[in-house]
Amino acid sequence: MAVDQTRRIHILHTNDIHSHFEQMAKIETVLTHLRNEFDALGEASITVDVGDHLDRSRLETEGTQGQANRAVMEMSQYRIVTLGNNELLTFTKEDLENLYQDAPFTVLGTNITELDGKRPSWLQPWVIKELGGLQIGFLGVTIPFQPFYEKLGWQVDQPEEVLPEQVNQLRQRVDLVVLLSHLGLATDRRLAEQIPGIDVILGGHTHHLLEEAEQVGQTLIAAAGKFGSHLGRVTITFDPHSRKIVHMDGHCIPVANSQQDPDMVELNLKFYLQGNRRLENPIGTIHQSLPIDWYQESLLGNILADALRRWTGAPFSLVNAGQLLQGLEKGLVTRRHLHKICPHPINPCVTLLTGEAIRRTLEEALLKEYQELEIRGFGFRGKRLGILNLSGIQVFYRKEEAPYHKIQKILMDGVPLVDTEKYEIATVDMFTFGVGYLGLKASERIEYFLPELLRDVLASWVTNPKAIELGEKCRWIKE
Repeated sequence: MAVDQTRRIHILHTNDIHSHFEQMAKIETVLTHLRNEFDALGEASITVDVGDHLDRSRLETEGTQGQANRAVMEMSQYRIVTLGNNELLTFTKEDLENLYQDAPFTVLGTNITELDGKRPSWLQPWVIKELGGLQIGFLGVTIPFQPFYEKLGWQVDQPEEVLPEQVNQLRQRVDLVVLLSHLGLATDRRLAEQIPGIDVILGGHTHHLLEEAEQVGQTLIAAAGKFGSHLGRVTITFDPHSRKIVHMDGHCIPVANSQQDPDMVELNLKFYLQGNRRLENPIGTIHQSLPIDWYQESLLGNILADALRRWTGAPFSLVNAGQLLQGLEKGLVTRRHLHKICPHPINPCVTLLTGEAIRRTLEEALLKEYQELEIRGFGFRGKRLGILNLSGIQVFYRKEEAPYHKIQKILMDGVPLVDTEKYEIATVDMFTFGVGYLGLKASERIEYFLPELLRDVLASWVTNPKAIELGEKCRWIKE
């Protein structure tokens, strides 16, 4: 009777955890169990992350500049990570260097360089790991949002431009090529079809969950959903003598019913308290409460619009009320307060729009279907889109009129809006991606402001003595 001489190795993977620390504690329990199982069988494993592990909407991440996430990765024995857009877009180069320099894991950025073409010492294009007798080459790519990245000093190339050569070179040195891809499932499938030599793609970015890994050509594609709901496991069976791959499969393990690892719980609590303390830095004092209303003009909403206009230097601004999750009580205002009411990793921007596009957008802002619209992703961490808060603009309207015929007059800094004229408008970056108030996407030119987030903009103005006085001036005028 023939004896099976094959051996197995395992790649454990996560993606798009977005600072869900409570889930990390569950994942740690599952990781410990699996590693014990593999050790008993004499099977090697490695743990990797495919990006968007960090999310500044969480106090632990915001208050520690990501050090809480790094500590979790260290405890969970991650060996390779790649960068997602949440890492690259919401932290400066200096922040990332402080975070990843001398890390006990390799940070991959195959399509990422500085603008001069060089890479910082903490970022590698690829890495080779020996696992169970196999030489495995790992690459890592991220989604190329270049108009944003260049503001932060990064060049992020299209993956199709860099991967063929890198894969070909790596292929000659290893038994297996694994791509950590923060690109989305559609792109993963396309890369599997178009670029030969990639054995496994571990995906992320679009939060897709492949409960069972799928085969596209010669490439196995796996992905573990979002927010730490699952841990991915890819198993590779190979002949140790020929080092040929016999079989590959993958599946995702739900962690909802797993117990939280007590050591990880303790670590998370430590960083929660640390982050909380660091965000207690006072910004200033407000002498009255500032309410927010998602469905009509409000004082705090107007203050945010004024702050956005002043920050960018644009003559006018539009920002949805749903960016503010709650109002501010009178008294001392700290960074923690602003993080609580405005947690989104969303940046200000300035766009060039026609008067017609602005008019249509303002008409939409009067409709309940837009105000109540739920947005998923694009940096938005709120519940409803909300009405538009305005600065430099007055809108005269009749509520009883039909949709898209409610507005009677629009004044831009006191001058009537002209449909054929073009206007510089400050707003938030998510509208330029084609979500929410769609008219705001129709821009001929966009300037993004990074790394500042919307709460930084609010912090610059909300405690100014003039903020309340100007914020009380009505911008939506019912006739």
